[in-house]
Amino acid sequence: MKLFSFWRSLATYRVRIALNLKGLNAEVIEVNLMKGHQRDPQFRAINPMMAIPALVDGEGPALFESLAIIEYIDEVHPKPPLLPSDPKARARVRGLAQIVAADSHPLIVPRVREYLSAEFKVDEAGVLKWAQHWHKAALSGLEQHLATEKDTGTYCQGEQITLADICLVSQAAGANFFKVDMAPYPTVARIVATCMKNDAFARAHPLKQPGAPVT
Repeated sequence: MKLFSFWRSLATYRVRIALNLKGLNAEVIEVNLMKGHQRDPQFRAINPMMAIPALVDGEGPALFESLAIIEYIDEVHPKPPLLPSDPKARARVRGLAQIVAADSHPLIVPRVREYLSAEFKVDEAGVLKWAQHWHKAALSGLEQHLATEKDTGTYCQGEQITLADICLVSQAAGANFFKVDMAPYPTVARIVATCMKNDAFARAHPLKQPGAPVT
């Protein structure tokens, strides 16, 4: 199994957490987004969208998009499950996950920030404000769901670690990168803190990956 990764990639962070929860190891191949390696022809042949993560597992084409990869991992290695068995609970978990992976994260990835700078001449402060806005929008929605819905427990969905927790933790890491105050989101912060006590989450953190800056 090969995981195309970069230390700062929040989407790849999600896949690393899932692999750790399943007790799986993957050969990590760095695709340095800051140096534009995602645009190299060799990687474009793996993922024409020039985005990570990508996962190669045995024969066949690479898998792409973090949620699709995680659901594949969950189906092939079902213990412990990352989605509830109840259909409504499963839909809720996927919905919470997609607030992060579909509604927020795609708006703050490097290629979007680079386009804002190059095409619209947005300065560094403006790009930071853009990223903070979309992080806060997602965190506000997540907080309202998690703080008011009875299905929330120790984790996003009761007492089971799910795909939603994986995505929530990646959102919090991104918020930290972009200097977003987490104080207005106490339920989110509580669940993230609980998850980070789990070694599978802690080991996967971006700042613990090869190439990350020493803090």
